[in-house]
Amino acid sequence: MKLGLSEFQAPESLNEALALELSPAMWELALTHRSFAYEHGGLPTNERLEFLGDSVLGLVVTDTLFRTHAREPEGQLARMRAAVVNARSLADVARTIGLGDYIRLGKGEVGTGGSDKSSILADTMEAVIGAVFIEAGLSAASELVHRLFDPVMANAAELGAGLDWKSSLQELAAVQGLGPPEYRVEQSGPPHDRSFEATVSVSERVFGPGVGRSKKEAEHVAAAAAWEALSSAAAQADGGSAAGPVVGAEATPDSATTPSD
Repeated sequence: MKLGLSEFQAPESLNEALALELSPAMWELALTHRSFAYEHGGLPTNERLEFLGDSVLGLVVTDTLFRTHAREPEGQLARMRAAVVNARSLADVARTIGLGDYIRLGKGEVGTGGSDKSSILADTMEAVIGAVFIEAGLSAASELVHRLFDPVMANAAELGAGLDWKSSLQELAAVQGLGPPEYRVEQSGPPHDRSFEATVSVSERVFGPGVGRSKKEAEHVAAAAAWEALSSAAAQADGGSAAGPVVGAEATPDSATTPSD
């Protein structure tokens, strides 16, 4: 469902998924991607709400982890937060509520599958959180974050040390005699809104892509994909099963990008 300027109405299915009701005007702003705004004469975009929602999400997640895991050191809490507040987790949550069907995109983004791009979904999910904060306050925004992200936080807590994906992958590759992982990262977007996509090669196999708002975040998501795939393969060879989330897929060699600085 792609809504035009004159036909916009509040998406009831999203109101139901969020268990609250935003005004049509707020929904219109929260769902307007810059590509749509540019094609329609410079309309307001959801980028300011995205900026706000990022901070609200970070605050709620940080507060929850701090209170719930009183014995964890700062470094582990930071890794747990990074496992929750990242583009891939946000995009996955956005997909569960069907957010992509309602994002107002320009023709170019529509043509390239923008409604399912992780970077766009993640940004819009943050804009929705920001919109809830503006219209309903911090309490309602916190309730929304808990409703959508508590399972993600629980999964991050279960993973423990495995959250340090790059170190875990390097150790696994060494144990399996595969050589050191090699990362390749591509960046896109304007300077104020960069998006990074990483792949990682291990013994001529390429895994990913990992998407993030920094090179480090993208590399960690790609490392998680590689770690999961290699661990699963080893477990199957031993007749067992590997634990851990499936956070990515093996990429084809053609999908590898050029190295970043």
